[in-house]
Amino acid sequence: MLPAALRRWLRRPKRSDPRLLSQFFFADERVTRVVAEINGLDAELDPQQYLVLLNQLHLSQAHLLAILERIMEECIPTQRHSRDYLVKFPEELLVDNLGNHMLFAAECLLAGTFLDVEEAAGAQLRPQARNLLCSLELVRTVLREQSLSQPGSYPEPVRAVLVQFDRLFAEFELSYVSSLVAVKSPEEIYRQQEIIVLFCETVERALCLGYLTQEMIDGYEPLLMFTIPRLAIISGLLIYPEGPLSLERSPEQMSRVFSPFYNLLKKIRDLLRVLSEEELCLLERSLCTAESEGPCGPATPPAWGAAVPGADPPAPWALLEVPRATPPPPSCMAWLGPPGAVDDLGADRQPGPQPPGSSPGLDATPAARCSELRSRYSSTKDMLHTLFVCISGVADQLQTNFASDLRSILKTVFKIVASEEPGASQEEEGDPCAVDAPRLADCPLCSSPAEAAGLRRAAGTRRLPEWVPDSTCSQCSACRSPFTLLRRRHHCRSCGKIFCARCSPHAAALPHYGQPKPVRVCTHCYVAHLSPAPRRTRSR
Repeated sequence: MLPAALRRWLRRPKRSDPRLLSQFFFADERVTRVVAEINGLDAELDPQQYLVLLNQLHLSQAHLLAILERIMEECIPTQRHSRDYLVKFPEELLVDNLGNHMLFAAECLLAGTFLDVEEAAGAQLRPQARNLLCSLELVRTVLREQSLSQPGSYPEPVRAVLVQFDRLFAEFELSYVSSLVAVKSPEEIYRQQEIIVLFCETVERALCLGYLTQEMIDGYEPLLMFTIPRLAIISGLLIYPEGPLSLERSPEQMSRVFSPFYNLLKKIRDLLRVLSEEELCLLERSLCTAESEGPCGPATPPAWGAAVPGADPPAPWALLEVPRATPPPPSCMAWLGPPGAVDDLGADRQPGPQPPGSSPGLDATPAARCSELRSRYSSTKDMLHTLFVCISGVADQLQTNFASDLRSILKTVFKIVASEEPGASQEEEGDPCAVDAPRLADCPLCSSPAEAAGLRRAAGTRRLPEWVPDSTCSQCSACRSPFTLLRRRHHCRSCGKIFCARCSPHAAALPHYGQPKPVRVCTHCYVAHLSPAPRRTRSR
């Protein structure tokens, strides 16, 4: 009878074995070895070596969890615990190494050394952390034994411990993140979806009126990050008053994105209601042209046609100036909308604004109300400038105070309103092999036509793109953020360039490169180059 240690050594898998359990065996062995080195080292005598070992432990644990994630996707794909709660998390937390942070937090909670969690919350999380770490140790033991006996199969005991670990990990992740940051409630998620609909309707209206062009949207023009929220404020207050910016509801019933500006939005709405169609058009065009130049600029603002292609220049400001005592024009508007949007309103449409809580005939007439509001300003230009500053201020505050929410909203809006590539439908209906080649023509972010042509030839020959060496890239190819110990490098499998985790969050199959399973791709390749068939196979 051979000793147990010798039998285990003889049954060790080979490092070249591509099976996941074999890879897990060596990744687990690496973690065990680093932990043993840390336990045998005196941190006070050699602090530098201690930091080096901690970094090695972080990397080896991340590698182990990545393999474990792939094992669960292969072994229990239909029994995974739901991760729908991730939509509640701030976008900044959705990084690749979030799982590794969760295990580190569980270890610190169990040791009583975690400082970022309040004492009461830590006491509630500690039992969950203990159960999670015990389940992880059980998973490691069972998978090690299975890799030494039959690394190609997953019997029922292995599946059971994986299902339990997946459930405990998801429960701890939700509880821990909820104790650190404010997660979105189901009601807030629904309100954010309403804002997405409002933004989409705003873009469609702006396209119809010529404020924006489809080329600007398809090219992801940076100015749209400011223009769309500004125009959406006007649409939400004046054109779709029953939508997410409805001021008939209380601030608590509005989305947290707009509720801090409730009183200011009411004043903006009152002023918008006294504008004529020409004045409203002029205001909206000014909101589309520049970040800082408003209607108080020169008498004839420059570059109207450049900012809004195909649009006629507005009338000179001097033609719109109204003396303080002059009554407003007869076309003061209480409801504006795209063509055909209000054809069926009939008697419900009021000829002018009604002050809250008043009835027609009992209070000031609409004309008197318009005159009273206009009398507060020296001229129409002054009033439009005030509106420009207020609307721009609210929209720009969204960029500062709710950057994560607004980024998520605009990302969804661009996915909805961006036009499809020409010929995409013909590719789907024609030769099924036609969708295998990435669409690289006229790419605004590719370095040169020669690079695009080279990638196209590589796709035709099924040759993987050449990866950019890590040593030659010190910052993300998309956002230009420098790489650090926490901001790691990630190669896009489609173009071979290096990105940070936030700029390469997608996964898609690349059949033209011999990659039938979803692999990491950058946002640029995912949106601009991949055909619809591989994009539907995204895994995250």
